[in-house]
This record gives sequence, structure tokens and C-alpha cells, in this order.
Amino acid sequence: MWRNLQSAIQFLTILPCGAGDRFDPRGTMALFPIGGLLIGALLVVVDLVARMFLAPPAVAVVDVVALVLITGALHLDGLADTADGLYGRRPAEKALAIMKDSRIGSIGMVAVVCCLAVKWAGLSGSTHPPIAWLLLIPAFARSTVLFGIRRLPYGRPDGGTGHAFFQQRLRLGDHWAVALPLALALVLLGWSALWLVAGWIALTAVTLLYYRYKINCITGDMLGAMIEFSEAGLFLMMAAVA
Repeated sequence: MWRNLQSAIQFLTILPCGAGDRFDPRGTMALFPIGGLLIGALLVVVDLVARMFLAPPAVAVVDVVALVLITGALHLDGLADTADGLYGRRPAEKALAIMKDSRIGSIGMVAVVCCLAVKWAGLSGSTHPPIAWLLLIPAFARSTVLFGIRRLPYGRPDGGTGHAFFQQRLRLGDHWAVALPLALALVLLGWSALWLVAGWIALTAVTLLYYRYKINCITGDMLGAMIEFSEAGLFLMMAAVA
């Protein structure tokens, strides 16, 4: 499990955690929610330190930048490529070819700016964002990846960023770590956890339905876009509910 956790942290963040001697894609994916909790814990530390010196709007900026730095902007890159590829009415083959291009188009740039703006709006929507939400939202956002991999076929069978994660089909038991953020939400948030969980389910379902409608498959870029979209949406919900 420690090797798989190392792989999950290496895949989701830029944190140094040693080099594993083997890679188990299915075991690594199963621990994505725990990797998300680690990201949330780091965000909590950054937020608490920033509150000591800065006004709430500035703290929100620091939080957003911290998430970008911790993840190495990997998921934002996926969001940009996904927006470029899925924008407009294109056949699946053309959309996949555009997403594979390393260059970012104007639609991708707009998508990234809008995503960061929504995160800032959510984080600055209250004087002090609740610590529990800051801890849990990154974990719920990264849990969406498990459902994206399970529900849609991989769009690049000849190879790609997420190819290894689709070699073995996820079993229901591989979702066990999702129970950790769910349990923490119930303990830390009480009835407010229902809003967080309902929002997470809705955002995940809407994204997957949209992917199915557009090209009926998923790629590594689209998984990254799922993380960013759900994270931004949950931060905005935090401002409305918390």
C-alpha cells in the first residue's frame, strides 16, 4: 500500500516522496482520495498561515496559487486541452487529435482563467473558509477520477497519458478509499456534509454525461479536467453553504 500511495502522490502532486520500485495502476488509483486528503491538508496549512498576514481576498489568491503549485498545474493543463478539444461540434477523432496537441488554444486559456476565477470566488466568498471544507474538497475532486475511469472507455487505445490506468478494469472494491472523505465529511460537517456529497455527485455525473454525449470516451486530459471542474464547483458551493 505504501508503494501505491507513493505512486498516487507522485501522480497528483510535485511532492518528493521517493521512487517506487514498481507501479500498480489499479492500486495507485484506489488511493487517489488519500492523495487528495494530503493536498487538502497542505492547503489548510497554507490558508492558516496566510490568514495571519493577509486580508481574506488575498488569502483566497494564495490558496488558489498553492493548489496550482502543489499539483504542478498538471490538471489545469488537462482542462485547457479538454476545452480546446471538446469546444464546438467536432467528431471524436478530431477532438482527440486537438487534445493531444501540446499547444493551448484560446478556448483552453479561457477555461483555465474561468476555473481559477471560480475557485477564488468560492474561497473569498466568506471571511474565513471552513477548514473542514478546505481539507475535504481536494479529496472529493480527485475521487471523481475513479468514476471516470470506471464508467467510460479510454479514448487512446494506442497509448496516452492515462493509458496505464485503463489496462485493468476497476472493481467496486477499488473504490474503498472514497469512504474516507465521506466519513470525514460526516464527522466534521454534520448535516452540511449532505450538500458537499450531493454537489460532488452532481458535478461528477454532469461531467461524465457531457463526455459521453461529446465523444463517448475519456482521456488523461479529460480526467484532469474532471478534477479541476469538480474542485471549482465545490469551492463555489462552499461559499454558498458554509
